[in-house]
Amino acid sequence: MTETTTEVRAPGAAPAGEVPARWIWLAAWPVTAVFVLSNAATPLYVLWQREMGFGRGTLTVVFACYIAGLLGSLLVSGVLSDRIGRKPVLLPALGLALAACLVFATAGGVAALVVARLCTGIAVGAVVSAGMAAVTDVAGPARRRLAALLASCAMVFGAGLGPLLAGVLSETLPAPTVTVFGVEAVLLGTAVAVVLRMPVRRPAAGGTGAWVRVPGVPRGAGRPLALGIAVFAPGITATSFVLSLGPSLLSDLLGTDSRMVSGALAFAMFLSATGVQFAVRRLDRRTVLLAGAGATALGMLALVTAVHTGSVPALGAAALLGGAGQGMGQLGGLSLLNSTVPTARLAEANAALNVGGYLPAGLLPVTAGYLSDGVGLTTGATAFATVLTAAAVAGGGLVLLERRSTARR
Repeated sequence: MTETTTEVRAPGAAPAGEVPARWIWLAAWPVTAVFVLSNAATPLYVLWQREMGFGRGTLTVVFACYIAGLLGSLLVSGVLSDRIGRKPVLLPALGLALAACLVFATAGGVAALVVARLCTGIAVGAVVSAGMAAVTDVAGPARRRLAALLASCAMVFGAGLGPLLAGVLSETLPAPTVTVFGVEAVLLGTAVAVVLRMPVRRPAAGGTGAWVRVPGVPRGAGRPLALGIAVFAPGITATSFVLSLGPSLLSDLLGTDSRMVSGALAFAMFLSATGVQFAVRRLDRRTVLLAGAGATALGMLALVTAVHTGSVPALGAAALLGGAGQGMGQLGGLSLLNSTVPTARLAEANAALNVGGYLPAGLLPVTAGYLSDGVGLTTGATAFATVLTAAAVAGGGLVLLERRSTARR
């Protein structure tokens, strides 16, 4: 007990010696459960488009409403979590996610989809700030690198599991939307049980500044944040494009509206994002970021090949490389923040990273969707891929410059 009482730790962090390792994995489950919801609607868009009669532009707007809710949530959830604790933020977020399930299951028009996506985005914003920080709190100072890996993998694995479950369940069972979101509600219920028992402490009173603000990082952590955003943003924008317009691309290339196929494509993309993080976890953080930027750029080249040649394997390669780019950008960014930001500001720092990533992930796919409605999917996808390739190359260049600058010191 002597070690425990003399250990210096930030408010809210659980001492590593007192928390069994299984709780680090359990703490990541609410992140997974909410991210299952985040993309569970993806294979169902084709079904809703047929029933409600809306185009690709409207589809990307519905997707972007999720981003809007998420960004709005990030303006408050990180600061709130650091000041009042992880549980008081996570429990209402899970309640909102359950409400989104109900709206999705009974949706009769585009307005209902917009409301459900907004609620989902708000819940996800709370989870990527408070939920990921809770994993680090439970892990304790000695296991921060493991915490970053598990929190990041929980996010991308859930994001991939959602469309796979939705695709399979909606094709094989009756009442597809009710069935899919009923199952997701059960998963969220188990996440509520985990949060209620999670061994995290309320932070000490403190904190300065406005409660609602653009999230930031303490002095000295700005450079790691910028490096993370430079690579994470292009990666998550690539996966957002596949999620929002992937079913349309599959329909054009394969002539199929199969929800299982589109769900499998999204699952493969995020399985790539999960697996690559375990593969590179021992590498230097900046090496991981460089590899992430390269994977995103190659993925966009594969996307251009797919839309110009009608190649399904090229589309699959674009999804896998885009997933790898997001996974490595996310892991590198989270790891840099975990190594430089104290726990008392970690949720806000996580929120800042995600604001930088999700802002282009909301804007660029919407632009590509409307452009595709006007000039065709091939031209719209090519323009999107060109812009994103340039962004990924610029992000990789920034990491290289930083590494050379560090080597000269």
